[in-house]
Parts: sequence; structure tokens; C-alpha cells
Amino acid sequence: MNKYVQEILSWYGSDNPGTLTNLSRLLNHGKLAGTGKLVILPVDQGFEHGPARSFAPNAPAYDPRYHFELAIEAGCNAYAAPLGFLEAGAREFAGEIPLLLKVNDHDVLFDEQDPNQALTGSVADALRLGCVGVGFTIYPGSAHRMEMYQQIRAYAEEAKRCGLVVVIWAYARGSGLSKKGETAIDVIGYSAQIAAQLGAHIIKVKLPTAHIEQEAARKVYEKEQIPIGTLTERVRHVVQCTFNGRRIVIFSGGPTESDETILDEIRSIHYGGGFGSIIGRNSFQRPKSDALRLLNSIMEIYREIP
Repeated sequence: MNKYVQEILSWYGSDNPGTLTNLSRLLNHGKLAGTGKLVILPVDQGFEHGPARSFAPNAPAYDPRYHFELAIEAGCNAYAAPLGFLEAGAREFAGEIPLLLKVNDHDVLFDEQDPNQALTGSVADALRLGCVGVGFTIYPGSAHRMEMYQQIRAYAEEAKRCGLVVVIWAYARGSGLSKKGETAIDVIGYSAQIAAQLGAHIIKVKLPTAHIEQEAARKVYEKEQIPIGTLTERVRHVVQCTFNGRRIVIFSGGPTESDETILDEIRSIHYGGGFGSIIGRNSFQRPKSDALRLLNSIMEIYREIP
């Protein structure tokens, strides 16, 4: 085991050998094995956004097996999905790529100011399917956030006891925030801190903008002159917010963008000290050849020495 992986594992001293082994499996798989960086393919969008909105741009993606194949061929560290998608391919692709079970989900069948998540999978499901960990979404900013915090505390306790890795999607949204506030630097940093405090091994957040949502936070950012002018600086600050970089923080890819835009963002994540990306729609909504080329370019950036 190389020094990068050894150092990261040392940050999780309270965890049992099973959890550390599964975390090591994530860090030592695929094209980025041993670099301390992660690129994960997440495909919960069929549940979260609907099948046509998610898969019509690239029709083969309606088939759950397509996503296993894409993640494996691309050399991703892991593949994350809800229960149904994993059950549809876990046997056929057993042992070929680390799996993460998304254990809660949300739909968009009607608008709501304060979204919540339904519990759609379990630790037992994750163990049955051979997963290395579970993924859980929280919505800081929602009126239902406290319920979600309590749910992940219980899930994390069980998952860690069973030797699984805990990944928290910390997506700020709800009536407590403006639309701009969902990606504000103070809100993203706060959301990442909450996820770390809830016991996440890996934290997923959106890329932050320079907007500051909370007036009380603005005073501190200005007084302390916290650098947030560039995306690289903002990424560095979010990493700082997660125990001064002693938790793995990865950033979502967001809506489909041009290759140039995505790669510029990846460079900012890398040079800001981020640990990688979780790239969904920007990969599976492209034809497979284009997706493989883009994912390879992303991994090449993460392999560079910052």
C-alpha cells in the first residue's frame, strides 16, 4: 500500500478493519488506484429526475447493465446506484468494480419547497449485493433536515459496525435557502462540515460559487479575508471545512456541460486539493465512446502532481 492511501486511512482511526479494507478497495481500484483521488460513476438520476430526462439523450443508458460496463471500462473507482439498478447487474459484474448502494432517494413528481428523502435501501441490502459502502443524501436548508441527520446517524452506526464505508451526499436545498444559496460558498462549506460531523468517510458536495448566503457568515469571510475569488480557492476552503482536509471530499459534475467546461472545473478541484469527482449525467448522457474519452481526460488530470 502506498503512502497516499496509508495517510488517508490514518484519518479514520476509530473505524474497524473491515471498513478500512473497503475504503482501501475504493482507493486502490481503477485508473486512479493509489493516487488518493477518486472518480465515481453515480446513477441515481432515474429515480431522482425520471427516466426520460436521465436516459433519453443516450438510449442505451436505460439498461442498468450499461452503467456497470461504463464504470468498468472507464476505470472508475466505484459505481453508485439505488437498489434496483444494483440488483439488475450485481451478479453479472460481481467483483469487477466496488459498489456503493444509495440507501435513500427523492423523486420530482411534484414541486416542494422542502424536499425529503425516502429510505429505499438498507445496510443488509448493501451486504447482500457485495457493496463496499452505502450512500445517503441530506438536504441542509430543508425543514426536514433534522430527520435526515438522525436517519444517517443510525445508518452510519450500522454500516460501520458491518465494515462498510459511509458516503454522504450533502446537497443544500430547501425553503431556508435562496436558489443562489444552494451553491453559496458559506453554505457548501457548512454542508460539508455537517456531513463530516455526521460521520461520513466520503463527502459529496456541489461546486461552490463566490456568493455568500448568510449575513453572519459574510462578516467573518470579509473580516478574516478568506480567499474565495476563484474556484480553486473555494474548493480549497471547502476541503478546509472538512476537518482541515482529513476527510475525503469529492465534487459533483452537475448538469451536462461541454468537455472544456468540465475539464476546467476538474483542474480547479485538483489544484484546490479536492479528492475527486462523482460524474453522472456528464458521462452516461454521452455516447459511450465520448464518455470514455471524457472520463479518461478527467483521470489524467487527477493523476498529475498539483
